[in-house]
Amino acid sequence: MASFQLKDRLQAAENWILANPNPPQNWPWTWLYKTGRSLYALIRDVVSGNLTLHSMSLVYTTLLSIVPLLALSFSVLKALGVHQKMEPFLFQFFQPMGPQGLEIAEQILSFVDNMKVGVLGSVGLALLVYTVISLVQKIERSFNMIWRVPDMRSMAQRFSNYLSVIMVGPLLMVSAIGATATIFSSKFVQTLVEIEPFGMLIIAVSRFTPFLLVVGAFTFVYVFIPNTRVKLRYAFIGGLVAGVSWQAAGMLFASFVAGSAKYEAIYSSFAIGIILLIWTYLNWMILLLGASLSFYLQNPGSVAKRHQVQLSPELQEKVALALMWMVAKPFSKGDPAPQQEWLEHQLRVPGEVTRGVSDKLIRAGFLTLAGSQGDKLIPGRALNLISVGGLLAAVRKDEDRVVDRLPAVIPESLRMRSAADESVTFAELLSDEQGSSNA
Repeated sequence: MASFQLKDRLQAAENWILANPNPPQNWPWTWLYKTGRSLYALIRDVVSGNLTLHSMSLVYTTLLSIVPLLALSFSVLKALGVHQKMEPFLFQFFQPMGPQGLEIAEQILSFVDNMKVGVLGSVGLALLVYTVISLVQKIERSFNMIWRVPDMRSMAQRFSNYLSVIMVGPLLMVSAIGATATIFSSKFVQTLVEIEPFGMLIIAVSRFTPFLLVVGAFTFVYVFIPNTRVKLRYAFIGGLVAGVSWQAAGMLFASFVAGSAKYEAIYSSFAIGIILLIWTYLNWMILLLGASLSFYLQNPGSVAKRHQVQLSPELQEKVALALMWMVAKPFSKGDPAPQQEWLEHQLRVPGEVTRGVSDKLIRAGFLTLAGSQGDKLIPGRALNLISVGGLLAAVRKDEDRVVDRLPAVIPESLRMRSAADESVTFAELLSDEQGSSNA
């Protein structure tokens, strides 16, 4: 009995999260509602295995590309003689793995120092660049999967955007570190340190500076990598949560490594390799979870029971009617045309559903794009020429003409009767067929 009650309560909570036609409008219920929906979607993505598969794929690519990536990133810094300032971040990444992790960091840095980009030759340099580009390309593919973006950047954009970030990004990081050190060492700040409570506050900020730089790096990745527009505030929330999770995971993983003597007894010298794989996998999972959080905060309508919503005829028809109504109403009053993104938020359904339906209506001539940026929708023809039946027929239409391949199983006479009277049963159709065949 208790199990049935628990199941009913869980089902009621799921319905409140997913199928609530009247979501709360007052704080703190709005915050609780959005948080519950986002957590539900994140747990669903992890359980379904999408993020897990992409994280494991990125682990494999990272092991192959870490040295070429650092070599290209450090090349500009080495030319300026400031590459030592980026080394603490690499040591910070491997620090949770204990002394052996620091040894791995030193070996990677020695590989990078020994790699002479200038003497690789044209073929070697091309392979080096391709290895790095393939890593960032796979990262973009994972982020595009999270953001439901079907298309990746063009090849020219990949080379220009990726290489500019890989080469200039570390330089910007070093500049931020240098500017921070200059500010904290200035006479004005040193004078404030002697005055309480400013001194305690400045010391706390200085201690949190590495963490803030990590959050800034995560935020930058969430804004830049997906091939779509990401709002800064949602990217920052995802970066903040990912940064806190990364720090917490580092402390927990350090305690795990400290007590992993039995794993060394089992795996011998392979233990450090397995620990490295686990730590790299956790980092990619945290990064992708932060990206998923940013996506669901920016697109709350995409929270559904499944990662890919099933496009039922009922859903497409009702979305088409709602879209046409929300576009036609302001048009008839002479009000500004609504933005497509605003319509998606108002309908509270996944964006890929509304975009698919709106694209179909645009191709059928019922809607058309407008505005200086082409992000607004207006009727594609006069409203007195748009009928509900025509709209539904456009939504139901098989644009790929796959329906033409269907064999003519039902006789034409019976097909006409079933189309005219939808209440007719198959028993009646079969009876009519037998009567016509006997006759």
